[in-house]
Amino acid sequence: MQKQKLVLIGNGMAGIRTIEEILKLLPNHFEITVFGKEPYPNYNRIQLSKVLQGDTEIKDITLNEWQWYEDNGILFYPGETVTAIDKQAQVIYTDKGKETPYDSLIIATGSNPFMLPLPGADKEGVTAFRDIKDCETMIDSSKQYQRAAVIGGGLLGLEAARGLLNLGMEVDVIHLSDYLMERQLDRTAGDLLRKELESQGMNFLMEKQTTEITGKKRVNGVKFADGGSIPTDLVVMAVGIKPNVRLAQDSGIEVNKGIVVNNHMETNVPNIYAVGECAEHNQMVYGLVAPLYEQGKALAKHICGMNHQGYTGSVLSTQLKVSGVDVFSTGLINETNDTKSIKVFDEWRNTYKKILVQDDTLKGAVLFGDTKEGTKLLSLIKKGANVEEYLESQQSADDDESIVKSMENDEIVCGCNGVSKGEIVEAIQSDGLTSVAEVKGATNASRSCGTCKT
Repeated sequence: MQKQKLVLIGNGMAGIRTIEEILKLLPNHFEITVFGKEPYPNYNRIQLSKVLQGDTEIKDITLNEWQWYEDNGILFYPGETVTAIDKQAQVIYTDKGKETPYDSLIIATGSNPFMLPLPGADKEGVTAFRDIKDCETMIDSSKQYQRAAVIGGGLLGLEAARGLLNLGMEVDVIHLSDYLMERQLDRTAGDLLRKELESQGMNFLMEKQTTEITGKKRVNGVKFADGGSIPTDLVVMAVGIKPNVRLAQDSGIEVNKGIVVNNHMETNVPNIYAVGECAEHNQMVYGLVAPLYEQGKALAKHICGMNHQGYTGSVLSTQLKVSGVDVFSTGLINETNDTKSIKVFDEWRNTYKKILVQDDTLKGAVLFGDTKEGTKLLSLIKKGANVEEYLESQQSADDDESIVKSMENDEIVCGCNGVSKGEIVEAIQSDGLTSVAEVKGATNASRSCGTCKT
């Protein structure tokens, strides 16, 4: 039987995860071709900050080595960009003159960094923080220059700032809001984070709107709307991302904020799908890896002809380590007129917990400094648990009991990859696994941000 031609545009985390899921379901059914604009195999973009900080090499964040493509019969074209899609002929065209036919086409072009359209933004020494090339630009700059300015006090900006500090640069973080990470944290947690990061050497310029990047050929400073300015030798823009929809738009595929898809990740064009940061589902675009992997699983089942409800959306959560500080949030993060809160602030241990309740139901949580309750809270919030269930679990908790031992089998251990305690236990027992590396290989747990491994 002739194999179906499956073409993937984009060699990033969401697209390749979809291919991995397809290979699990129907390992010999498709003739797979992958095009990636970067000259590398699939790597873990979440771990780029570690490369920037200088304690991790590119090979250490590679998810699928070159051999993986060969072992699975995948034709991989690195450093090659797809420039056009012929929907009628079902053929794609690349910048190197290649024409490749498809039966099914997956667009996984990800996102582009949003670069502020400021005067001087095209100067030497202005960069985003999105890929390996950006890391190399910052590392090279740190060898010749002393001062760096990071525009954006969100997660990406703070990771860039921490990396630049490690590289020996003096770092100013410029942020439009009056507290850090306002999309993931409430004001209390944001202020606690700022205090901790200031103790590490970061300098913050809050409520500052950048209006101009100064310098002749290379940047030498930035100016603000309030008339102030600072000198700098490097500007890193970390103010957000936007779905990369150019190819889809030019090809006549329906686009809104992202490439519009249904629950099966189908676009409005037959046999063309979209997954990951470039896709828009129910008017939502996602930048976190967990929902993108959920999309990939749903798409894989659909392409493999399995009956499945598809992707129905995600309850977002953030669990990460910002410059050595653990933070977690999910669901609602700020109070409303309809919510009540449970708050615990331990100034001595520098920990903070806030749980939001609406109509006796858990609706959201913010944790700072101690995030071990994160997975339990996420599970409870996802299932719409009553606040009393949480309070009872707190009263019955044994301080000496292992966190893992106290977890239910359906509780998620690895939020990025959606791996539960039960799946890990089953893999250990059935396959005789004896190391974290073996569990990672068998279940994908800890394969993305790595937080659950610690």
